[in-house]
Amino acid sequence: MSNKSRFIYLDHAATTAVDPRVVEAMLPYFEHSYGNPSSVYRFAGQAQEALNTSRRTVADILGCTPKEIVFTGCGTESDNLAIRGVAWASRERGNHIITTPIEHHAVETTCHQLAEHWGYRLTVVPVDRHGMVDPDDIAQAITDETVLISVMYANNEVGTIEPLAEIGEIARKRGVHLHTDAVQAGGSLDINVDRLNVDLLSLSGHKFYAPKGVGVLYVREGTPLLPIQTGGGQEGRRRAGTENIPYIVGLARALELANDDRESEAQRLAALRDRLIAGVLGAIPDAFLTGHPTQRLPNSASFCFQGIDGEATLLQLDLAGIAASSGSACASGEAEPSHVLTAMGIEPRLALSSLRLTLGRENTAQDVDDVLGVLPDIVRKLRALSPLYPMPVSEA
Repeated sequence: MSNKSRFIYLDHAATTAVDPRVVEAMLPYFEHSYGNPSSVYRFAGQAQEALNTSRRTVADILGCTPKEIVFTGCGTESDNLAIRGVAWASRERGNHIITTPIEHHAVETTCHQLAEHWGYRLTVVPVDRHGMVDPDDIAQAITDETVLISVMYANNEVGTIEPLAEIGEIARKRGVHLHTDAVQAGGSLDINVDRLNVDLLSLSGHKFYAPKGVGVLYVREGTPLLPIQTGGGQEGRRRAGTENIPYIVGLARALELANDDRESEAQRLAALRDRLIAGVLGAIPDAFLTGHPTQRLPNSASFCFQGIDGEATLLQLDLAGIAASSGSACASGEAEPSHVLTAMGIEPRLALSSLRLTLGRENTAQDVDDVLGVLPDIVRKLRALSPLYPMPVSEA
C-alpha cells in the first residue's frame, strides 16, 4: 500500500474522532444555551437542565444515582481525584494503598507521589506474563491500614482485562474502597458499577468518540472523598469550577451511543482483532503477542518483534499511511521500555520493539488486510538493518 492510499487509523486507544452525532448534540451549548448553570435566571436554567440530563444519562449506564457522578476535565483528573481524594479523606483510618505495576501513569505516579511526599505506604502487587493480577495477591496485601485499592479495568497498552469483580468482592468483605481506571473500557465493556463491585470508576470522553477535555468520576455514596480542586460548590462540592456544559453533553451522548451498540460492535471488533493477531503471528517470525490471549479488549492487538525498534516500525507504518502506537500515547517520546511490558516479565530490549494496533468504528477487514500486506515486509527490512537480529543465510 503506497502513501497515497487511504489513511488507516489504528490508534483508537490513544484517542478517537468525535462522532458527528456528538458534535450535533454539543452545538446548541456553544451557540445559544451558553449560560452558567450555577446562575439563577431562566437562561442559565437551560444549561442546568442539560447538565442534569447528562448526569442522569451517565448514571443510568453505570447503574448508579446521578448524585454519584462527578464531571471532570479528563481521565487523568478523575484518577487523581479518586486516589488523592480517598487517601486524604481516610488518613485518620489508615495510610496504606494497593495498586499494580501496569497502571496508567495517572494512577502510578499519583500513588508513588503519595508514598514519597505524604507518608503513605504503597504495595504494588505483581502481574503474570499476560498482565493479569491475581485477586489472591490483592487479598494478601490488605492490612488494617489499607484505605484504597486501585486496579485498572483493562490495560491501555496490552488490552488485558482484569478480574475486577472478584477483586471488588474481596475489597468489600475487608471494608476497603476499590477504584478502577476504566478509561480504556468505557466504550466497549460493561461498566455497571455494582456488577464490577467498585466504589470509584474513572472515564475519559475522548476514548469513546466524545471530545478531549472531559471525563467522569463515579463515587459510590458514602465513599470519603476530599476535593483536590477547591473553589465553588459545583459537582456536589467534589470538583470546583464552572462545568463545561457542551463537552459534558457530548460525553453523555457519546457514552449513550457506545452503550447502545456495545455488544454488536465488540463482537465485530473482536473478529477483526483476531484476524489481525493471527495474520501477524502467522506471517512474521519471532513475533510475540503481548497481553492475555483471550481476556483482552475487543479492539486491542499488541506485539513485540525480536531485533527491531518499535519507533522505527511506527515511522515505516506512517509512511505507508497507517497510524499505530508503541504503547501509551502519554509516554511517547521516552527512550525507556514500557513499564507495563517489563512488569509482565518482558526483557527491556524486546519491550522496546512493541507495537500496539487498536481498532475502531471505521475500521474494516480491508484495513486489517492492508496492514498485513505491509507489516511483515517492514519488519523484515528493519531486521536486515539491525545488528540485534541474526538473519538466516538465505536472507542475508
